[in-house]
This record gives sequence, C-alpha cells and structure tokens, in this order.
Amino acid sequence: MTNQLLDFYLKSHPVTIGVLLLLSVYFIILNWVYFYRYFFLSSWLVKENNSLESLLMGSTSVNHDSFLKNFLKSSGNNSKEILDLAMLAATKEATKGLSIISVFASTTPFIGLFGTVVSILDTFSHIGQTNGSMSVISSGVSDALVATASGIFVAIFAYTYHQILKRKSFDLISFLQMQSDAILARKV
Repeated sequence: MTNQLLDFYLKSHPVTIGVLLLLSVYFIILNWVYFYRYFFLSSWLVKENNSLESLLMGSTSVNHDSFLKNFLKSSGNNSKEILDLAMLAATKEATKGLSIISVFASTTPFIGLFGTVVSILDTFSHIGQTNGSMSVISSGVSDALVATASGIFVAIFAYTYHQILKRKSFDLISFLQMQSDAILARKV
C-alpha cells in the first residue's frame, strides 16, 4: 500500500497533488462545520420542542431556555413585531454554516475535474515525448481520475450534510413559529 501511494505521488502532476490536498482540507472543514452545527441545532431543537410542548399544555410563557425568551423579556410586551424580529434572528442563527457547505457541494466536483484535466494533459505530453503504449495511457488516465473521484466524494458528503442541516433549521424555525403563534393567540 505504501509503495502504491509513493508511486502515485511520484507519477502525479503537482497540480493533481495540490488538488487532492485542497480537497482533503475541504473535507476536514466540511465535517467540522457539519458536526458542530448538527449537534448545536439538535440541542436547540430539544429546547424549543420542550418550550412548545409546555405552551401547548397551558403555560402562559415560553420556557426560560427558549430563543424567544430574551426577545420577549427585553421588549416587555408580546407584540407581533418583536416576535417577527426574533424569528429573523433565529433564522439567521439556525442557517449559519449552510453557505460554506453549499459552496463546497457545488465547487468540489469542478476542483477535482481541474486536477484530472491537468493530469491527463500531462499524460498526453509524456506520450508525445516517448513511444507511448496503451499501458502508459491507461496508467496516466487512471491516476488522473483519482482527482475527479475525490471531488465527487467530497461533493456527495457536502450535499448530504447541506440537506440535513437545512431540514433541521426548517424544523427549528417551525417550532419557533408555532410558539410565536401560540403566544399571539393567547394575547388576543
């Protein structure tokens, strides 16, 4: 295995190695952002779900852990404008990190493709300089396609993570909206 990796490193174009390193950094950042946001949103969802349940069971106010509590406490009244402001702030907070994940999902296949194209160009350059056989072509192309496969690999995770976090954010905002509607309904 070590010999194969060393052989791949020595045969590959420096741009391809750079692309693979960049995709590795993307993958590390992607996983860090995803897991941080996933656990943050999950714990926030539990708090808002508990607050919504207590409101539905007859409580006159949201729980002290609810995101809405700070807005309601600071304003002194339960107006629609204050609750709308709280919803906007919650949406902003809940969707943090989605932009970077979306950028990774859309750009990583192209980064991988760039590494593949450069590596294939390098392979054809070597074929022109030597008496290239089919084994030289197939070896060069197969090594080049590693960059594309890596780009697609990272993109699959990025897209999946984006969809999961987007759904959790939607659920969270829905819980907050239901709490807001319950508070306003009690006011009337």
